Amino acid sequence: MIEVHPRSSHRSRLVRLGSRAVVRPALGLWPSVGFAAPLLNLLDVGMRALPRLPGTQVEAVDGGDWAAELITASTTDSARGAIVYFHGGAFVMGGLGTHRRIAERVAQGTGLPVLSVAYRQHGRGHVDTSIADCVAAVNWLIERGIEPERIVVAGDSAGGHLAFAVALAAVADGVRLAGIVALSPWLEFDNTSRRRHRNARRDDFIPAHRLQRVAHLVTGTTEIDPARSPVNASLRGLPPVLMMCAADEVLRYDAELMTERLDKAGVPVQLHIWEGQVHAFPVMADLLPEGMAAIEQIVSFTARVVAPVKIPVPRAPRAGLAS
Repeated sequence: MIEVHPRSSHRSRLVRLGSRAVVRPALGLWPSVGFAAPLLNLLDVGMRALPRLPGTQVEAVDGGDWAAELITASTTDSARGAIVYFHGGAFVMGGLGTHRRIAERVAQGTGLPVLSVAYRQHGRGHVDTSIADCVAAVNWLIERGIEPERIVVAGDSAGGHLAFAVALAAVADGVRLAGIVALSPWLEFDNTSRRRHRNARRDDFIPAHRLQRVAHLVTGTTEIDPARSPVNASLRGLPPVLMMCAADEVLRYDAELMTERLDKAGVPVQLHIWEGQVHAFPVMADLLPEGMAAIEQIVSFTARVVAPVKIPVPRAPRAGLAS
């Protein structure tokens, strides 16, 4: 199912103008990771100091190679399931601070705990390292008694890539998760077709011509194996999927291609295309009314796919996903 949301707010139009004037030109010079990385880290640290959403609690989790925040609300019932959220940032930037508010909003709306994961990024490893950390984070929940079929994996941009990668790893191990939520996901590392997409010039946020350079950087390769891109995987057996993207963003190409391939594989999929928005706009739900509407869709989707509470039966501990 594909649904287009045609209207946009005044705030959204202002955000698009600001992104076109400031963010896109800055990203056009990127990745200059050598000097930019400390500045990007400061952004994440600074945003951790923002006030928490009233009624939410944040517990630090030390996973060794990865870190996380377990975010709960006053209505949280972990017996119903959990959500694991992987932040975006092209595998280079972003973290717990930049994405804490969307995790809090989702925790509050769903009544489920949200494990927001800070996985290793460029400088500490490559994409495979990031995937391994995210699989380990899901296993952390499974080891604490949450059934895989009650776990939703979610993320934006690079985090959407990771959500699919983790779900694919689960299928390979014979484990089925509850669902996948992917917001403006980056799912194809080969930029050839994307650069010819009509949105390559329209995107207010991402300069399409830089994506191939970033893909080489974060994979650590000069020739990228197509198998690294989730759109090229065998998708049969994946759980239900909810995807969202902006109508004019270049990663609409990825979302539409994945929707087509999921449908052919028999996987239930919803794609919501939002007019007048920027890349990963639900992360800005505090600012954008459309972002809040997107959160409501995530809440509704999660309620549908998370299995109902079962009466506990004594048994041996369940194995997690292969790391």
